[in-house]
Formats: sequence, structure tokens, C-alpha cells
Amino acid sequence: MTANPKAFISYSWSSHEHQKWVLDLATQLRENAVDVTIDKWDLKEGHDAIKFMEKMVTDPDIRKVIVVLDRTYAEKADGRKGGVGTETQIISPEVYAKADQNKFVGVASETGDDGKPFLPTFYKSRIYIDLSQSDIYAANFEQLLRWVFDKPAHPKPPLGKRPEFLNENAIQLPTRSRANRAIDLLKSGSSQASAAIDEYFSVFAESLEAFRIAIDKFDRQTFDEPIIQSIDSFIPYRDEFVSVVSAAARYSSDDDGKLLHRFFEKLIPYMFRPKSLMQYNVWYWDNFKFIIHEMFLYAIGVLLKHERFGLVLQLMSHGYYVGDALDNSRAPMQQFDIMRQYTESLTYRNKRLNLRRLSLRADMLEQRSHAAGLPLVSLMQADFVLYFFTSITAFKEGREARWWPETLLYYRDYAPPFEIFARSESIRYFQKICPLIAVENKAELGELLKLFGMQNAQIFLPHWEHRSISLQAALNFEKLASKP
Repeated sequence: MTANPKAFISYSWSSHEHQKWVLDLATQLRENAVDVTIDKWDLKEGHDAIKFMEKMVTDPDIRKVIVVLDRTYAEKADGRKGGVGTETQIISPEVYAKADQNKFVGVASETGDDGKPFLPTFYKSRIYIDLSQSDIYAANFEQLLRWVFDKPAHPKPPLGKRPEFLNENAIQLPTRSRANRAIDLLKSGSSQASAAIDEYFSVFAESLEAFRIAIDKFDRQTFDEPIIQSIDSFIPYRDEFVSVVSAAARYSSDDDGKLLHRFFEKLIPYMFRPKSLMQYNVWYWDNFKFIIHEMFLYAIGVLLKHERFGLVLQLMSHGYYVGDALDNSRAPMQQFDIMRQYTESLTYRNKRLNLRRLSLRADMLEQRSHAAGLPLVSLMQADFVLYFFTSITAFKEGREARWWPETLLYYRDYAPPFEIFARSESIRYFQKICPLIAVENKAELGELLKLFGMQNAQIFLPHWEHRSISLQAALNFEKLASKP
């Protein structure tokens, strides 16, 4: 397509005002690089007006035909015979049938009392662009320009690759029926719901072993490939887990929070060396590191969405018993930040494929959130709360904070505050979430915010290259607790 697409305007000479409206439209299009042809400019004395119009419609060099619709146009287009009529700039059904109909668009300059445009019979079933009202003109003129230049506001995305979980050799966990049973019992308020949740979590934790990648599947040069494939194939089970947690967030009591806490406790050993394996590379179980971190983020995200703040606090403040499942240098009780472990394979993949991404892990979390039923902003809110809570508690306890909030890479400048902090303009609401950020009041929060920084600070502020986030903006600090 040329840089300046050619377009022809077909219209009726309804009145001097209407002709001026059409000329103004043609002028505006030309000012936006559209090479418009119209009779007022291009039909010279002595030319055959009918042939001129037919040529404009059928000429392959004219890529677009704009049909300006008003009452007169519709009436005369329907009443003409064989292309002959009072006005030669009105397209007849016969001429319309000769051309590629994909090159036509109707532009409504006038609508009836019912708000609908006047459409010729040959155009009845087609989509039109409404420029009849001043309050919608600017937005819809942009729509017209996009149509002329073949630059839609919502372009069709390219086809991606076939999901790993649809392959014939995809792993099948025996959890689906148990998930459905747990959800049904939760919704019905059954006394058996907790037992069903516990059974689902237990079977899930035991069955996850099926996702362990055999060592002989790894190639030294492309060892990241089977890890990515395993992570991709896990999506249905992540979504199944999110469905169960969502149902629990809606219908269960805080007592069931212990079941979720114990579930993650059982998952932790998957991220570390099995006792039977003496020779290994630390990336052998990177798929588990990604999967478990993602599941924990989703669990917190769902609970925050449903304002189950007590359950969130349980997952963040209660220690996780790992016994001797980890190496000897680790204590038997761990903080929740153990759910996020470094994934060497993703760093390697970023370099191997020359992807030049600030965080491949963040990119994967963002891409996988599109069809998860929980938007990325909810994951970012969860990540932010986890980061802030562990930063403050670690500072107060004199230990190192180890939660790196991957998804905050996608928190843009001038983004609105996260939802729970936007709602915390209410004093009562703010009091509810204070435990989630490990403070007792706004004054304490203000003093703690002074300690954050990227260099030589008492509390480390996450950043990517030279870019970071505004804690004050994300927290809605200025407006916190400002209303009853």
C-alpha cells in the first residue's frame, strides 16, 4: 500500500450545507495524507460524469470508497435505474456490484429521529462510521483514518505456538475431579468442603512429582528448553488451582487458611535437590521454582481481590516447616519468601536467544496472565504487598529481605495506586490493611518510606536498570486514611 492511499468520496448534492460538510471532510482527509478524489476538485468541464464515477469505484488504484450517507443519498440510490439518475455521484447497486465491496465504507452525516443512519438497500447489512454528531466526530474520524490506512485499533494478533498441554504426551494429574468436587461443596456450604479441599491439595502436592524433568532430557547447550516446555504444560493445573482458591476465597472460613498454608509447605521441597540425587545442576528443578512462585502469587492475588486479608496475613506471617528437606544450612522453619527462588535457566535463556529482556520471568508471568482469570494488575498488587511486608518485617527484625517483585517491572509511571490502597482513603479500610504492610498507622508508614532507596538505603527499593517504582504512588500515600 502506498504512503498516501487514494480514496474517492461518493455523496449526494442534498444542499449547499451538505456539500460544504463533504468538502470539509475531504479537506480534513487530505490534511491527514489521504489522496482524496472528489467531483468538486477532479471532475472537469466536458468530462462524462457517469464514467468518472464508475471509474472511481472500479479503478484498482482507488483503494477506498467513502460513501457519505444522508436521507437524499439513500432515497436516490434506491430509486435509480441502470446507473442513471439526477446526481452522478450516487453509487447504484449495479456499479456497487462490479467492485470489491471491501473497499467501501459508509459514513453517516445524518441520522433519523431514531438515531439510525439512512442506508441504501445495497448497504443495509454493512458496518458504517457515524460522523453525524460533534461529540463523537473526533473519535470516529480516527476510526475512518484507520480504515483508510488499514491500521485497525485492534489488529489481529499473529498465531502463537500450540500450547504444550495440548500435546499427546502432556502430563495428566489426577486432580480435576477432586477440584470440581471441592468447588461444588464450597458453593453449597457443605460441612465436607474443608475435607474436599484438603484432599485436592494433598493429591495435587503428591502428583506434582510427575512434572519433574528427567536428567537425560537436558542438553548442555539448550537445557532451558525442557524447562520452558514443562512450565507451559502446567497452565491447566495452575488455572485449576486458581479456581479452587477463588471458590475458597468466596465461600470458606479463615480456618481453611491453614490448608492452603500446609499445601505450599508441601511444595517447597520440589524447588530443591532431592536427597537421592548427589550430582546435579541447580537448574534441574527450575520448572518447579517458576511454577510454585507463580501459584503463590496467584493465591495472594485472589485472596486480596476477595478482601480475605486474614488469610493473606496467615500466608505471609506464619513460618513454613521444611524439616530437613532442604540442605543442612537452612533452618527447619522458613519465611514465605522461600517461595521465590532464582531461576538460572531463564537468565541463561535470555542470553542464549539474545532476547535482551530486563526480566524474562516477569515477561512470562505477564504473558501467562492473559487467560488466567486474574489480570496482571492483581498479580502486581500481590507482588507489591509481599515485597512491602517482607521488606518492613525484615528491617524490624534485622534480617535480609529476599522477595524480588518481578511483576512490578510492568508497573508504569503515572499508573493508579493499587486497588486496596485506593480504597484505603477510608480510615476503616486502611486499618484493615495495615497488618498487610506491617505498620500500625499512617505516621509509621511515612517514617518507614524515608528508608527506601536504590543505593546506600536501609531498605532496598527494587529497580530495573535505572527505572524503579514510586512507593508513594502505588500506596496512594497522600490520600491514605483521609476519609471516614
